[in-house]
Amino acid sequence: MTTPALSESTPQAAPALFGTVLVANRGEIACRVIRTLRGLGIRSVAVYSDADAGARHVREADTAVRIGPAAAAESYLSIDAVIEACRRTGADAVHPGYGFLSENVEFARALEDAGITFIGPRVEALNVMGDKIRSKMHVAGYGVPVVPGVARPGMTDAELEEAAAAVGYPLLIKPSAGGGGKGMHAVATPEELPATLATARRVAASAFGDDTLFLERLVTTPRHIEVQVLADNYGNVIHLGERECSLQRRHQKVIEEAPSPLLAGLPNGAEVRARIGEAACNAARSVNYTGAGTVEFLVSDEAPDEFFFMEMNTRLQVEHPVTEMVTGMDLVEWQVRIAAGEELTVRQSDVELSGHAVEARVYAEVPENNFLPSTGTVLLLDELPGPRQRPGAPARNEVATARGRVRVDSSLVDGLQLSSNYDPMISKVIAWGADRTDALDTLDAALAGYTALGVHTNVEYLRLLINDDDVRAGRLDTGLIGRRMPELTFRRADAFEFAAAALCAAELEQQNIASGPEGPWQRQDGWRIGTPAPRRFSIGTPDGGVAAVAVSALEVPADAAGEEPVRASVQVDGGPVRRAALSLTSRAGFRLELDGEGRDYSLAPVFTGPRTQSWLDPQPDPSALFLGNEGWSCRLEILTREARLERVLAAVQREEGAADPAVRSPMPGTVVSVPVQDGDTVEAGQVLLSVEAMKMEHQLLAPLAGTVHLTTAAGALVKADQVVATIHPLEDTNTPNELDGEGAQA
Repeated sequence: MTTPALSESTPQAAPALFGTVLVANRGEIACRVIRTLRGLGIRSVAVYSDADAGARHVREADTAVRIGPAAAAESYLSIDAVIEACRRTGADAVHPGYGFLSENVEFARALEDAGITFIGPRVEALNVMGDKIRSKMHVAGYGVPVVPGVARPGMTDAELEEAAAAVGYPLLIKPSAGGGGKGMHAVATPEELPATLATARRVAASAFGDDTLFLERLVTTPRHIEVQVLADNYGNVIHLGERECSLQRRHQKVIEEAPSPLLAGLPNGAEVRARIGEAACNAARSVNYTGAGTVEFLVSDEAPDEFFFMEMNTRLQVEHPVTEMVTGMDLVEWQVRIAAGEELTVRQSDVELSGHAVEARVYAEVPENNFLPSTGTVLLLDELPGPRQRPGAPARNEVATARGRVRVDSSLVDGLQLSSNYDPMISKVIAWGADRTDALDTLDAALAGYTALGVHTNVEYLRLLINDDDVRAGRLDTGLIGRRMPELTFRRADAFEFAAAALCAAELEQQNIASGPEGPWQRQDGWRIGTPAPRRFSIGTPDGGVAAVAVSALEVPADAAGEEPVRASVQVDGGPVRRAALSLTSRAGFRLELDGEGRDYSLAPVFTGPRTQSWLDPQPDPSALFLGNEGWSCRLEILTREARLERVLAAVQREEGAADPAVRSPMPGTVVSVPVQDGDTVEAGQVLLSVEAMKMEHQLLAPLAGTVHLTTAAGALVKADQVVATIHPLEDTNTPNELDGEGAQA
């Protein structure tokens, strides 16, 4: 069995489509839309903010237009800026992608007024389905089952609190204008509700410009199953099967697959698929839907025959590739054709699901550090299995493997600098196999080979998830990741990585020595009269520690690019001396063997200053190294004496239990709330302020009790590692200061 080709279920190219289409988005979805437009012979226009001037979608489009500064509100969310870009480029139509303006009614109206086609549904559908309260009430009238709850527009916090008792606990707070899980909060008890409502309103207002909330009963052990629909302007509506999106963290999808293992495992799975598919089609018909859309349902694992409407996404979904992989249909192409007035030629009886597909979302984040978003520069990139593409070769996004196919939809290019202005999702890895096991194994192998050094990613976390026993068995629910997180063991850098960093630094250091007269003063191999001294490297570990590596008997071959390995004896942190051999395996890869045990790595050095050529300079070159191995990566610093001393002193303070009184922002972002006043007395662990970065809100806590001194305010932009508050410890009033007459403490 082979995965269907994307052209099998799509009509032959027709001449009467659009001449120019503007893609009103960024990142991987913009690249993905541009790819289909190129295949259709349609001129593509990219738009970009100042932060995205060098982005991949800008490079891949036929032309690109700047639409504003980095802030999304002044660029990607600016209707006027996008309309003006259409006028300047002569765009006939706009593809909105997902997010940003993709479900914005006013944007669709503005395009209609300007005589520009919106590649999406009509204003009526956007208006009804764009509001979760209105959409639930609407589809219920068409026989689509909905989750019990309270959903009246304009309800105050007090009214929601009063209605919550009738809904019952646990319950879910949802933003009416929201999507993608943002602003959704689970509440277990009445005591939690007031504070959670305040947070939910603030997030909803910031993300969607509308703080309307509603409440739903929280279904226990729920599964998130959604149905892809296609509809044209002639009344034809079909569904393309379901997707399982139950693996979520904080209501954000992480792993998606098609078809659902729940339905596939039911004796009457085909009948349930037909019922849920028909319910999705009825929801689409109720608003005269056109184009591609997704109807999301909540399904109880305990009663899989029951399903409840959650919402309809009136756009392309992030996870649409898994449907494309099992149906062979290009959804973007059908969006374009339907918007251009073509009739949907595929009938429901034509839709066949072949094999199984699984998608993993790759984020620039650090899962073991509470999923803190990561910024940086992509120093080394290799996303597809197989040989790395030659520079300048035609871009690929899909390859065949031994047990299936792998597709990567990505926003990355070598040298790209990731900022904190936008969502941290950087790519998607999608695998197809003849069955679910093959698909998961193919995805695991693809993730093991995925390389994006220079930024921290969640690839190791993704591999841990898809190899979980319950995930492999198809026992999924939306709370599974939350339960598994405390049990996940993330890999730590060890002696192998420290030795690799020291040897790489030693080799690069030796290569960069300026040529000059030979003699003992120019040598850096520890030569001295008698036994040569080992070359000592201090390696800064990711947890803030220091690993000491002694390298002796270093043998660097004359031809650094040849097959002869670099040989040396290494000793890590005073442990046993081990014989090391480091061999280049590619332009940016090497194999390290320690006493015969080997590991393969990808390598990206970090240079923070000019490449020194003087042997007198005590700082090794480079200053840091990114190492990657089987989807895992780490950054190791090559420390100067000063940097080493600073880390050692910090470690001593941690050992003594001393807390750093300075509160620093973990990354660039915007201060969105400051619940304390300058000069307030605070407790250890109390929230001092919240910083929003990459569409996520991060709470910064007081490290100790004391008086807070704030150095920023709500609305301010902060840099990574910027001190935003300082805690002055309270004086210990219990310290005895008087002695009795005999010298004892009173």
